[in-house]
Amino acid sequence: MGTILPEGRLAVGMQLPIQSQSTNFVEPWERSAGAAELGRIAQAADRAGFFYVAVCDHIAIPSEQAPVMSEAWWDTVATLGWLAGITERVRLLSHVYVPAYRHPLATAKAFSTLDVVSGGRVIMGVGAGHVKGEFELLGLPFDQRGALLDEAIDALRAAFAEDYPTLPGPRWPAADLGQQPRPIQEDGPPIWVGGSSPAALRRAAQRGDGWLPQGPVTPELVARIHELRDAAGRHDRFDIGGLVGPTYVGDPDWDLGGPALAGAPEKIAHVLKKFQAMGVGQVQVRLRSRSADELVEQIERFGAEVVPLLG
Repeated sequence: MGTILPEGRLAVGMQLPIQSQSTNFVEPWERSAGAAELGRIAQAADRAGFFYVAVCDHIAIPSEQAPVMSEAWWDTVATLGWLAGITERVRLLSHVYVPAYRHPLATAKAFSTLDVVSGGRVIMGVGAGHVKGEFELLGLPFDQRGALLDEAIDALRAAFAEDYPTLPGPRWPAADLGQQPRPIQEDGPPIWVGGSSPAALRRAAQRGDGWLPQGPVTPELVARIHELRDAAGRHDRFDIGGLVGPTYVGDPDWDLGGPALAGAPEKIAHVLKKFQAMGVGQVQVRLRSRSADELVEQIERFGAEVVPLLG
């Protein structure tokens, strides 16, 4: 698929609230919010010029992990499919989807259909997964999750490109099985690989169209990605992401509860451009808020006052 990010301008995306509610990032107001608030927020991001909105992926959270992770993880494809119908321009990212949880042909059918109904706006962010209980539930070997992801990516590439793909396996062999609709984007949605481990970096460089870091981005990690891509003979453009973390446009009159990038639009843009200087093409911000209304206001301010400063 190749790069989809605009040249010369830093793109900005956001993980949507409400649909995932880990205690690591959930705002108190999200716990009583639902589809109406989620739709308003996604539409605000669409109007404000955000490059993408993102939705997570989990199937069922083990009870011992629920106090931290929570049980609130909306279905990725169902949520993105609904968002496709109520937005017009913003890209729809799975951040991240765990392909090992489903047969590659089932995943390809879901994301090809999503690409069609969204008019070609899908980005497939994928990851190996980290919840051992989910793998056990599905009868999958947790210690082989990296190999499963590698096979799944290769299988998805084949399924996006051909009506009757041949999947060599070993986990999911298949042949002489056709499926439509075909995705709108040539060769299917771009695949951005998530994670910051050495294995994840190799996977992103060798198999991905982009990289979704799990933690801080450094010049050394960006250089490593390019080194790995050169070694793999891949010299085309590549979409590198960065995580900005908690952000607030303006001077908050409330305690943000921890470190955050806050202040004038010029200050925020200056910090974001440091990512661009490292070779990052898109950044994900987490705008702080005390209500859905305040988050919509923050999105509108970010779009009107920060985005124009980014190139």
